[in-house]
Amino acid sequence: MTARFGRLPWLWLSALVFVLDQATKLYFEGSLRLYQQIVVIPDYFSWTLAYNTGAAFSFLADADGWQRWFFALIAVVVSGVLVVWLKRLKQDETWLAIALALVLGGALGNLFDRVVYGHVIDFILVHWQNRWYFPAFNLADSAITVGAVMLALDMFKTKKSGEPAHD
Repeated sequence: MTARFGRLPWLWLSALVFVLDQATKLYFEGSLRLYQQIVVIPDYFSWTLAYNTGAAFSFLADADGWQRWFFALIAVVVSGVLVVWLKRLKQDETWLAIALALVLGGALGNLFDRVVYGHVIDFILVHWQNRWYFPAFNLADSAITVGAVMLALDMFKTKKSGEPAHD
C-alpha cells in the first residue's frame, strides 16, 4: 500500500502549512489596518498588513488584473505536478517529500488568497532601520522558500550507491 501511494502521506504537512498560513492571515487582517506596522524588533522586524496582487516581490502587481488568474493557473498546475511527484517518490526519499509538501502547502495557501480575495495577504516585514525593506511576505511564502532551498540542496547532494544523502 505504501508503494502505491508513494509519499502522499506527507500531504498532512501541506495541509498544516495551509491551515497555519490561513489562520495567521486572518488574524493579521483582523488586527491591523492596511500598511499599519507593529514593531516587534526595532529596526529589524515588524508585523504589517499588505496586499499583493502580483507574484513574488510584487512582480506584475501593477498589471490590469489578468495576473490574478494567470498566477492562479500557474499555482494549480504546479500543485498538480507536486502531488504527482510526491506520489512517485520512493519510500526512502523523505527529504524530497518534505520539500515538496512545504512548497505545495505554500502554493495552495497563496492560491486560496488569490482566488478568494483577489490578492495575497502578507504580514511579515523584515527591514533594516528605515533604510531598507524586504517585501512583505507570509507563512506560505516562507514554506515555499524553505521547500525550494531543500529542493536545491537535494539537487546538489552526492548519491553513492543510489541512496539519498539527506534522508
